[in-house]
Amino acid sequence: MNLDEHTTTWKQLNDHLAQWVTASKVHTEDGHVASYIPELANAPADILGICIMDAEGNTVAAGDTDYHFTLQSISKVFTLILALMDNGEEYVFSKVGMEPTGDDFNSMLKLELVEPGIPFNPLINAGAIAISSLIAGDTPSEQTQRILQFFRELADNPALDINQDVFKSESDTAHRNRSLAYFLKDNGVLDREVDDVLRVYFSHCSIQVNCTDLARMALVLAHNGVDPIRKQRLIPRRFVQIAKTFMFTCGMYNASGEFAMNVGLPAKSGVSGSILTMVPGRYGIGLVSPALNRKGNSTAGVHLLGKLSQEFDWSLF
Repeated sequence: MNLDEHTTTWKQLNDHLAQWVTASKVHTEDGHVASYIPELANAPADILGICIMDAEGNTVAAGDTDYHFTLQSISKVFTLILALMDNGEEYVFSKVGMEPTGDDFNSMLKLELVEPGIPFNPLINAGAIAISSLIAGDTPSEQTQRILQFFRELADNPALDINQDVFKSESDTAHRNRSLAYFLKDNGVLDREVDDVLRVYFSHCSIQVNCTDLARMALVLAHNGVDPIRKQRLIPRRFVQIAKTFMFTCGMYNASGEFAMNVGLPAKSGVSGSILTMVPGRYGIGLVSPALNRKGNSTAGVHLLGKLSQEFDWSLF
């Protein structure tokens, strides 16, 4: 994109983003707030906020951007990257696979049915639990602090922290995740104790952000691991390539193919109603709208991103 195209796009976003958010907001009525984690059930169902950030740090934002939410599954993208930085590709992918599953994100079906009994990819729950065990640190507290510091650096926000109410709610109701973790332990995937691994996993899912934080983190991925604002490489390019590939193939749960068709951008959603996506080489995008469709993605958020991608021809396909 040349300077003139960027200027034109930025002007249109400034002029029309609020209008497009209002038009997409009606689709919050088509979804329901996640309730299997009790604390998430308290989220307002009728909000929608988005922030788009360019390489100079300029932002266009509209809607309920002051709303704070937890990363949930979006955190899996960045713990995968950190695990790759700590261990390298060969070791990480001896513990998790590289393929979509076609099953629900919390399914354990293929762990038992398909050899060698490792999770199909790092973005389903079983895979993310395995990845959490690979973060360097002698204790769960050390591992969690390393994750938190990494996320703070990516968001350029030293105030990021864990929402303890959400952490407790996740921990208290995580019967399926505990089952997955014990199955992984029995299969030899986890080298650490189950409770220790789950503590790390619940902690990074419970890190609280807003749309601007999410857009800032996405911006680093959009520029292949370089923070274009601070002119610093934060992530090796290869590991960003791996992460973005998983985002395309697995990042929107079982609607990843549909999202690739209709939006055409690498993205990761979370059951808090959040979506992190990017226009590679251009923008980082953070969005939240807690009402979810049956596949666990934000109803209004997916609609809005489809509108923006169509309007500006952002699809990579």
